[in-house]
Amino acid sequence: MSILFSLCIFAFPGFSQGRVVGVDEAGFAECNEFFYGETPPEGFTASLNVKICQWYNKEPRFATLYSTENKTPLYSAFKYTKAAQTGEESWLVEPQIDDPGNDLEEMVHEADAVGSVNNLGANQALTTDYVDSGYERGQLNPSSLNEDDFQLATYTLTNAVPMTPSLSESWHKDVENIVEQALAPHCENGAHLYLVAGAVPSSLRVKDKVSIPEFLWLAACCDAPEVWSVGFLKRPSGENGIEDLSVEKLEKQLPSGAHLFKRSCGGGSQSQKKMEAILQTINQIQSEEPILQTVAGKHGEGQRTQEKHGEGSLLKRVASIVAAPFTKLLRIIAYVLVEVVRYTCSFLWYVFKQLSNTAMGGLYSLCNGVMSYGKEISTVLVNIPWDVAKVAANIIMGFVRIFQNTLSLIYRILRIPMGLFLHIMAFPLDTLCAVPIVLKDVAAGVGGTCSLIVDATGALMSSFYYIATHLGKKFVPKFSSDD
Repeated sequence: MSILFSLCIFAFPGFSQGRVVGVDEAGFAECNEFFYGETPPEGFTASLNVKICQWYNKEPRFATLYSTENKTPLYSAFKYTKAAQTGEESWLVEPQIDDPGNDLEEMVHEADAVGSVNNLGANQALTTDYVDSGYERGQLNPSSLNEDDFQLATYTLTNAVPMTPSLSESWHKDVENIVEQALAPHCENGAHLYLVAGAVPSSLRVKDKVSIPEFLWLAACCDAPEVWSVGFLKRPSGENGIEDLSVEKLEKQLPSGAHLFKRSCGGGSQSQKKMEAILQTINQIQSEEPILQTVAGKHGEGQRTQEKHGEGSLLKRVASIVAAPFTKLLRIIAYVLVEVVRYTCSFLWYVFKQLSNTAMGGLYSLCNGVMSYGKEISTVLVNIPWDVAKVAANIIMGFVRIFQNTLSLIYRILRIPMGLFLHIMAFPLDTLCAVPIVLKDVAAGVGGTCSLIVDATGALMSSFYYIATHLGKKFVPKFSSDD
């Protein structure tokens, strides 16, 4: 069943999608739900960082901030759902990181991306980078803390950093035990446990390409009524332990300005009693781990002793030597069969898509033709009554204009003699009516003239009288004085 599922994943990579979030989108777009208060961490602002909303089966599963410079994720943010058994590994790559103009908007298997993605591996790690390197692909968002589709979505190289096998085993075991036994039990009754797991890159590289983390870290925040948060730090040198500390102290270990949770997820207002209970459980878990490791080590030594005794048997040695080539041959045959089935499924799916596209294209063209023809016919039929009405209206308007022009012509012809006749008939009447007015004007003129003559004569006589009086006054007294 698991092999069949792996084949389906390989053959139909569209099940898994990892959308590169655009620079014009707020935060991680639809993946903001995986952050406390829908607010991503602050302080991770390098220009070569890429925000990825990790989709699987048409739904967002977690968010990742990926460094194309170091070719490793800086952190992955997710909400704890439920732990489950780890299933088959099926690692995928993100085409848009290396080829932004690529039409593939979903994660694909590395083998399927070789021929369709330009510059594959230029900005992200590939499976070949881990082969024979002594490191394995360690998940920041562990698959063991997820179930169903959430678990399958974690198998992407954008969620993996180089870890030694022992560090990878220790990291996943520590995170799984702490989350399941210490954190999740104190974040119940409908509350959400927000987790951010990250890695701080170092200058050391795997094959001069993929950065080996300086240390790993985990931050948890519960949005219960009594909000609480806690942080963890794990260094490669301390593979057998993980350090618990406050989120504020963890942020000081990260790049300058790092701020993991909105309003510090409660900050100084956290319940001291709640935090003491959580830290006590964590200490119990960490104190039990060395005992379990000692027991496991003794059990492993016993097994190795038994194997050494068993290998001393000549029959077992001969059987192992004889069986080794057949085992490898069976593995090769199984691998070839898997690849044949996978490529056969891919080819059949490609043929089906091409036939579907051709059929749908033809059907679409036919529907468009029928709709265009029907539209033109209906337009013509609808316009026929309108065109007929316009022609009839033009004919009627033509007759009206002819009738109007005829009446205007008759009026102009009749208007000339009638006006002349009316002017001739009105002349005597106008003349007779003007005689009294003329006589009145003549009499007024004569009266005015006579009045003017009388006024002039009076004025002249008055002038003579004034002169005579003035002369008499001047000379008469003079003669009287001489006498």
